[in-house]
Amino acid sequence: MHDLHALDGFEDALIEEFRAHPVLANVAGLPEEDFAALLLQRRFVSLAFTPAYDLAIDLLRDEAGLRIARVILREEYPDGHGRTPSHREDMTHDMRRLGISRPALVASRPTAATRAVVQDTLELIADAGGHADADLRLLTILRFWGEVLVSVEYGRLWERMAPLLTEEGTNRSRFYHPHHVHDAKTHSLATVSLLSGSHSDRLATRVTELLAQEESTDGFRELEERALHLKSRFYDQFLPAVDRVAATPVSPRRG
Repeated sequence: MHDLHALDGFEDALIEEFRAHPVLANVAGLPEEDFAALLLQRRFVSLAFTPAYDLAIDLLRDEAGLRIARVILREEYPDGHGRTPSHREDMTHDMRRLGISRPALVASRPTAATRAVVQDTLELIADAGGHADADLRLLTILRFWGEVLVSVEYGRLWERMAPLLTEEGTNRSRFYHPHHVHDAKTHSLATVSLLSGSHSDRLATRVTELLAQEESTDGFRELEERALHLKSRFYDQFLPAVDRVAATPVSPRRG
């Protein structure tokens, strides 16, 4: 039996490493134009969420894992009658409230760095499907890349967004804050159960069961590290914005 507490420690260290990424840690100080550019690029990663899930579903053989993945994917489009916005529409709704105009949305294109991260994410999923422990690897990617680290991202971004998306004490966010909450790791791998409500925890119930069938946790650890690397690479393209802020001299106070 694997030591799930040790795996939690490994995973939590990766989460904290991501939280400390210089762009996420300093997002509150980014100039408006750089923050807008970040959100416009992050939108393209978000648009790749459903193809990533669909690709993983194509390659999964584990019925229990398939059911969890299907449910999460369908939640992205909550109304089969077309009367309720999809989660992607909720994202652009929040972006508009944050001051990003429709013309800016229309003009935006993925950068080379963003395109590479999206492509490499799909490659990572495709590669995982070819391993003997494919089900464990695929569900690990969906959980850590698609849920746990997304919650970390949006939690950091929310530090910047909260004043603009909160009115008279009411949270008006339809996408970023709900995903920060619903995608989060709220239980440890050692204590997660089917009663856990977040997407991360629902996937973790099956991941831990599949881990128990494997002799080694190497595949789990490898995929979480590679998922973190992909996420960090996306934000690395905005490091120059952080450097510019750090290099800006502080005007002396008058008085």
